[in-house]
Amino acid sequence: MLLRFPIARVLLTLFVSMSISACAGLSPSAPVNVDVVGVEPSQGQGMEGRFLVKLRVQNPTDKPIEYDGVYVELEVRGIRMASGVSNERGSVARFGESVVVVPVSVPISALVRQAMSLAGGNVGKVDYAVKGRLNGPIFGGASFKSTGEFALPAAATEAAGR
Repeated sequence: MLLRFPIARVLLTLFVSMSISACAGLSPSAPVNVDVVGVEPSQGQGMEGRFLVKLRVQNPTDKPIEYDGVYVELEVRGIRMASGVSNERGSVARFGESVVVVPVSVPISALVRQAMSLAGGNVGKVDYAVKGRLNGPIFGGASFKSTGEFALPAAATEAAGR
């Protein structure tokens, strides 16, 4: 009934347009850059390995990224290796960077698959992919995905070649 009046249609259209514009303005215009800068062993339980993964998060936008919680998934040589969450809160300053530490779990099955994969041949360098999300308030936060590679130590390369 209300939409029969032209003014009501105009107001409704204006409200919807403003709402969509407001939501679009809340997300960063450029993706965050995330690199794995460290992996440290942690206390494991049962048939899993535990590690602390250090991520360098760079914010290439002119607005700070507030986050309250982090999720990360790590693939090594195309195989899902580890995942983890953290309830860490923080902020990545505008045009700034921050190191975020996330504890991850590595199931024994993933370790066995990787060991078998490495035993198969030439493995001087290993590629990885990391993806996840810095969870933000309401519509904030930022998803990320990054790839890279690292060189295995000489001892690991010789052992895999045997």
